[in-house]
Amino acid sequence: MGAWPPSAPCTPGACVEAPGSAAAVPRAVLRLVAVVALLLAGIALLPVGGRVPAALVRRWAGAVVRAAGVRARFSGAAAPDGGLLLVANHISWLDVPLLAMVRPARMIAKAEIRRWPVAGPLAARGGVLFIDRHRLRGLPDTVADIAGLLRSGAAVGVFPEGSTWCGRAQGTFRRAVFQAALDAGVPVQPVRIRYRLTGGAPTTVPAFVGEDSLLASLWRVVMADGLVAEAEVRPALLPGAHADRRALARAAQRRTGPVPAGPGPWPGHAVSGGRDAVAPSRPVEPHGEI
Repeated sequence: MGAWPPSAPCTPGACVEAPGSAAAVPRAVLRLVAVVALLLAGIALLPVGGRVPAALVRRWAGAVVRAAGVRARFSGAAAPDGGLLLVANHISWLDVPLLAMVRPARMIAKAEIRRWPVAGPLAARGGVLFIDRHRLRGLPDTVADIAGLLRSGAAVGVFPEGSTWCGRAQGTFRRAVFQAALDAGVPVQPVRIRYRLTGGAPTTVPAFVGEDSLLASLWRVVMADGLVAEAEVRPALLPGAHADRRALARAAQRRTGPVPAGPGPWPGHAVSGGRDAVAPSRPVEPHGEI
């Protein structure tokens, strides 16, 4: 199932930009307080579990993004109903609420997140499936658990790179979780995530990489002005269209890779493409910018 645990070469010092247009410190503090308050509110609501309507989860996730001072833009095909493996490239902690706005899902995360303050309890009580990346023998059981959830009609969200990248490049999608989609016979929904400034230029400000702390990343985001998060919901990859998990992972990665938009892609990185069997497209909800 590939080398584990994965890692990325990105570090805060080498890859992450300082906010080009910084918010005043009092406003940044208010944003930070608002984000933490919303996370705590989410923890308080978690005991009711699946009884929370999906629309409310989307609104809560959108509120977290807006509270951080970030605008979200969505485009592409809507995520289908029923069992679904939702996959995306991984850049920032903001990726999680962005995916929840596409479709609320049970997330997969590394076991270390369980020990994080605020985010750890939120993840654990929210039904996150934790993977101990240092115990390969437990991975088949985790894949079986994911397949069971998918068969039951649930959506499961995962960042298959297994590590965050700064946004200038992308890691290789790990194949194990794609086996769960094959076993359950459900579609895979790729989502391409990018971060830009209001003028369209790509930025690494929201990146949460290397030895960066969650608090440092949060502070960098709330200090920035004009951040835009883009989530392009790509057409779903149909069950049965790919013979094995390797081919399925590669197809999903091609659909989440860098593309030219705005002023262009990061220099030196090729545009992704490929011909894959896809589900019919329809407008994504929510659509546009919030």
